[in-house]
Amino acid sequence: MYMYACMHVSMHLKPYMNRCQALIMLRLTTSNGGSDAPYTAADTPPPPPPLLMATHLHRSAALLLLLILSHVLVRPVLASGGHDGGGGAEEEEFSEELLLKPLSDRKVLAHFHFQSTALPSATNGRHHRLFPKAIAQLVEKFQIKEMELSFTQGRWNYENWGGSDPMSSTNAKPPGVELWTLFDLPVTQVDATWKNLTHSLSGLFCASINFLESSTAYSAPRWGFHPNSDNLRYGALPREAVCTENLTPWLKLLPCRDKAGLASLLDRPSIYKGYYHSQRLRIVSTKVTGIVLEQTLTVVLQPNVKRNNPVSSTEGSLQPNWSMSAVFKKKITGQCVLAKASRVFLELEEGLVAELEKRVFRDSWSNPLFELSAMPDREIKEINALQDQSGSILYEFKVANYNEYEPLDVGMMWKVPLVWSCPHAPFHVSRFLMGSGNERGSLAISLQSTQSHEQFLGGSDACTLQVVVFQVVPWYVKVYHHTLQIFIDGKPQTVSDVIEKLQVTPSEDKLLPGTLELMLRFPCSMHSATLTLDFDKGFLHIDEYPPDANQGFDIPSALVSFPGFQSSRSYHEDDSLKNSPLLLKFQEKHVMRSYTEVLLVPLTTPDFSMPYNVITFTCTVLALYFGSLLNVLRRRIGEEERELKSKAARPGLIPLLLAKLSSKLKGRTDESSQSSPSLSSSSPSILGPKLLFKVILIAVLAVFWNYYLNNG
Repeated sequence: MYMYACMHVSMHLKPYMNRCQALIMLRLTTSNGGSDAPYTAADTPPPPPPLLMATHLHRSAALLLLLILSHVLVRPVLASGGHDGGGGAEEEEFSEELLLKPLSDRKVLAHFHFQSTALPSATNGRHHRLFPKAIAQLVEKFQIKEMELSFTQGRWNYENWGGSDPMSSTNAKPPGVELWTLFDLPVTQVDATWKNLTHSLSGLFCASINFLESSTAYSAPRWGFHPNSDNLRYGALPREAVCTENLTPWLKLLPCRDKAGLASLLDRPSIYKGYYHSQRLRIVSTKVTGIVLEQTLTVVLQPNVKRNNPVSSTEGSLQPNWSMSAVFKKKITGQCVLAKASRVFLELEEGLVAELEKRVFRDSWSNPLFELSAMPDREIKEINALQDQSGSILYEFKVANYNEYEPLDVGMMWKVPLVWSCPHAPFHVSRFLMGSGNERGSLAISLQSTQSHEQFLGGSDACTLQVVVFQVVPWYVKVYHHTLQIFIDGKPQTVSDVIEKLQVTPSEDKLLPGTLELMLRFPCSMHSATLTLDFDKGFLHIDEYPPDANQGFDIPSALVSFPGFQSSRSYHEDDSLKNSPLLLKFQEKHVMRSYTEVLLVPLTTPDFSMPYNVITFTCTVLALYFGSLLNVLRRRIGEEERELKSKAARPGLIPLLLAKLSSKLKGRTDESSQSSPSLSSSSPSILGPKLLFKVILIAVLAVFWNYYLNNG
């Protein structure tokens, strides 16, 4: 009976087999009289008494009931999903990938991509093997359908680092903190849920995200930021500083943290001394596929340049040689043991490949133009839609093939000078302020054509292209939207002829920020366009000013997107590409986007020392008033009069001395000194206090006057 129960339970609970076997051996040993010798058929122990048999039966029934109960309770926790026993490993997956790319301005781009997936909570329960529990609880509590949080230091250089590739469209973020969330809730519950979410994220990532809970700090865009987003909330903190306090909680969401795998390259001093640093966290949750957590870290670093190597790349100088050990001060000694895939990619963008092909590039990792420090496992070429242009090239390195004794150190050594240009967006976008003074000003958005759209759309007059502008301004910048003016190639245009769609959410004082969503249509032959808006500067209460109010107030970056242009990559169909979340992300079609600069608006600030002065003077006046009042109330007039009379009856010391001095001057004898009491009584009348005060005052004035004349 014991063996049957254990075999039945072990079909579902393999970890409990050892415990059942130990229990069987214990029962056999007990029935053999307690000896260590095994029980055999030749042994004929005496039959146990009836009471002992009943006790064994009760214990057996209790043991069987306990095993069945544990099986029922533990099975949902394990979430095996079948009798194969491997469901937990198949449900949750984790992958890590790194993309390295040399840039045209002698810098290096490093893009870390980590992805964790988990099945829906109804199938997986509340227990996870790889997926971070904090994120799962966040999604379940706040009913998050889609969320993205980014911490960025620096600004993406669209001219030198790219503006039309998938990297710039999805991972180029504005400075500071940007948070947007799409909720799966009724519209009436979205605002309250947003406030609770900001507090949770603030504690999770050690940041000031809770400042976005105020209704003046977030907005509800309709279509300018995300299509069909009634339950979307958007907020930004342009002045939020990014430091290791934000990176450490971000790394704790990884199964191996920064102790193993690609995350071990994240050397803090190397990352934060770069020109651009952006850590991003994106969550997508559906009831069918579950939760997908995407963590990316994009860094632009400057390799060490030798002094004898010219810096100017326009003269055709050599690009700086670089490697992972030189940039990150570390090498890759192996992958995270919990990662399903671990790869490193080295990308050569289109402009670089075109320059290499001009010099008879043979598609080899070792050629007369450059040399890689490690031999790649495979070469992946992009399928370009335009046959007359070159596509990018990816070199793949599998981290599983390397270990501590043979680490991976990817790098490039240039042999000939090369100059190339990166792919640009259709327009280069910038934003600036016009006007002077602390009362009013103008906000301008400039679009400069890069001529890159002509290869897709042509340059005919009938050709047009769409531009969507999304801008959020604080409530104290009172924008007058009726003053919108549009200039194309320096010529003013009728607003109704250019605007195709308009959505304006006016600001309310101390309640809501202003939101502007514009869909414009420009001719393809346009070279430049400018949008201007007039605004007034509001006044804040003294409690609403930040500590550094004289520095100015920030206006978050505006987002300019081009719906007619999509950034994506196409590769040859291969089963191995399906196991790479990074390459699958590159193959998705994303609308080209560009963020503008953060504007600094000076406002009228009060004299913050005036409250201190007012408090000081007020306290002084009150002290004098109440001090005098208490002195009058506590004074006893009768006692003071008696005290004054007693003092007048007694001669003072000074009158007595003056009387003696005057008697000596008049030549009186010593006998006359015996009548000193009479003189002392009469001296106050002759040399009284008033006369003495006048004499002393005249002497002091004479001394000061003499001192003034001598020094003058």
